[in-house]
Amino acid sequence: MTANPFFPLDEMNTESDDTTMMVFPQVDQSIYERRRQMVDTVVDYKEMRMRYSCAIKEVRTKFDVLNSEFNVRYQRNPITSINSRLKSSTSIMRKLDSKELSFTLENVEKYLFDVAGIRVVCSYVDDIYMLAKALAKQDDITVLKEKDYIRNPKPNGYRSYHMIVSVPVFFSDRTKNMAVEVQIRTIAMDFWASLEHQLKYKQEVPNQQEIVRQLSECAEQIASVDKQMWQVRQQIEMSEDIPTKEEILLEKLSRIDIAINE
Repeated sequence: MTANPFFPLDEMNTESDDTTMMVFPQVDQSIYERRRQMVDTVVDYKEMRMRYSCAIKEVRTKFDVLNSEFNVRYQRNPITSINSRLKSSTSIMRKLDSKELSFTLENVEKYLFDVAGIRVVCSYVDDIYMLAKALAKQDDITVLKEKDYIRNPKPNGYRSYHMIVSVPVFFSDRTKNMAVEVQIRTIAMDFWASLEHQLKYKQEVPNQQEIVRQLSECAEQIASVDKQMWQVRQQIEMSEDIPTKEEILLEKLSRIDIAINE
């Protein structure tokens, strides 16, 4: 006889009469209800993760569109890469524990705003503010929170622009507003943050305070390079001859056959 996870064999009555063996499940109703609720919770949890995944796609598409627009209008791409992540179940539980909250779907959606995350990497600092502004003014985007770690770096030197946005996701039977964390940073900022993230998880590092000091110093140097690269770009753009109307038209005509996936 195959075991049923909801009706274990040790909870069944296997008594029989003299002629026919009959098996009747005798399960405590409270046990059955708890198991049914567990199954329902798992299904609901998977559906919640699917909603967050769809929200990531919605926001990512918005950045892809902005990048394509700049490619056609200004012949340059402000975005060099876009990465996304969905927080693991373990990370979700740990974050709820840190807030002294129980693991429920309601608590996840109400108190956690970084379950879904997108990281946008740009070439220049001014691109960060341009993209943040362009995203914020879209009709279906609601900005819930913003933190500017570029103008106000963290004590360790970390720099980035953070936004928590709410975006509607359209399903077959309803529309659900989902929160997505957006981080926008330059290539240099991303380089520093990636290395700092690796180094801070090294255990028992000697001279830890000195390493922290050096990382902070590196962050300052990288910020200086970011500023210098932006100034170089400005000088190049200012030195370029202003194109005539005919040259602008010819340039636009030459770019009409833009690839769909650009």
